[in-house]
Amino acid sequence: MPSRILIIEDEPDIRKTIDYNLSKESFKVLQAASIQEGEQILASDKIDLVILDLMLPDGSGLTLCRDIKSESQTKHIPVIILTAKTEEVDRVVGFELGADDYVTKPFSVRELILRVKAILKRGPTKQDQSVNTEYSFDGLILNYEAHQAHLDGKEISLTALEFRLLKHLIDRKGRVQSRDQLLEDVWGYSSDVTTRTVDTHIKRLREKLGPFGEHILTIRGVGYRFSKDAD
Repeated sequence: MPSRILIIEDEPDIRKTIDYNLSKESFKVLQAASIQEGEQILASDKIDLVILDLMLPDGSGLTLCRDIKSESQTKHIPVIILTAKTEEVDRVVGFELGADDYVTKPFSVRELILRVKAILKRGPTKQDQSVNTEYSFDGLILNYEAHQAHLDGKEISLTALEFRLLKHLIDRKGRVQSRDQLLEDVWGYSSDVTTRTVDTHIKRLREKLGPFGEHILTIRGVGYRFSKDAD
């Protein structure tokens, strides 16, 4: 069965362009021009991924993203935010609400399709498979099966991508991971896709971890490394 992609975008030309190109890649595409239409489709159809505009006629796409990621029936659905907003604060808010990726207008259709394929190929559990079910160090406990993180006895609210990123760095502790490696291994992107997604996620991850975030070291000109010795 082809993956079902829901486009929630109020500009008809953009919807048609994305629909046409995704359909050429054998995806089943559904369209909505508003939050209300999108919610109706999400409630009645099995959706595998949502491409979501932020500026919609009946509200903010960020609100819908939060609702999708907070409902048990839909929280597993990946969300790619598509918007003309380019400020870092908008990207950060989107990621905080659980968005899996962020593409700004004007955008490359080829890059958008690559990101859609990468997210769907990754699947909901591929990155979370591990021989060990828990990791504990210096007050941090990662429960891989429950997908939960606790620091000094308090649960940390990590998005799915933040959890995968932290787990990936810990699994390879002591080894430098370049941005291209992280894009490929955590996000599933090919290295020819340029993005600041890695840096944005590392920044937010460090902020959530507080002093523990100092264990994620920046290797200037290369990438990042998790070290048991804080910087």
